[in-house]
Amino acid sequence: MSLRLVLALSLDGRLAPPQGGAAQLGGSADRRLLEEALAWADCCLIGAGSLRAHRSSCVIHQPDLLQQRLSQAKPSQPPLIVVSRSCTPLGFDPAWPFWQQPFSRWLLAPFETNPAPLPDGFERLLRLGPWAGLKQQLAAEGLKQVLLLGGAQLAAALLQADEVDELQLTICPLLLGGDKHWLPAGFELQPQRWQLLEQRPIAGGELLVRYQIQRSGNC
Repeated sequence: MSLRLVLALSLDGRLAPPQGGAAQLGGSADRRLLEEALAWADCCLIGAGSLRAHRSSCVIHQPDLLQQRLSQAKPSQPPLIVVSRSCTPLGFDPAWPFWQQPFSRWLLAPFETNPAPLPDGFERLLRLGPWAGLKQQLAAEGLKQVLLLGGAQLAAALLQADEVDELQLTICPLLLGGDKHWLPAGFELQPQRWQLLEQRPIAGGELLVRYQIQRSGNC
């Protein structure tokens, strides 16, 4: 199973300007790379806080990528799994574009009862527990290629659990300042070694870099 984190970052490692909110850092070439990653994915993860900031998620628009998924007998859009540290209340406004987007909505949360009530708008509810167990559960359902869309707290948790296998980063020619780093302040991590898979300039002065984790079994 493979878990890939995809992000667009400023030169100083920020995801958004100091005042916060959604930041559209990447240009058209980065958007294409994002959609290619979505086409690769069997499912996607997004933190509840990141969803609250953006009020929507990413979808595939390019016809060739939609056709690619259909030719592989996959749904046109990968299911989106929203990760929340609490089951209710989620604080998701029913007017958000998120609810009209063309993907299956799943919720990963620490519910207590079994079976737990399924919140309105979600098709499945998964129990939040050790990440290794979640990956095993997804893999057992044939969901072996997982795309992590953010945010910082979720990325940090998965990196600390040593569950991220690949980084796909678009470096954008901006300096933003502030505290909206791609990993949260005070983040601690045991040293990890990563191997460069790809680096290439893309339109708009942006740079794509891709790294793969180097564990003892794949060094």
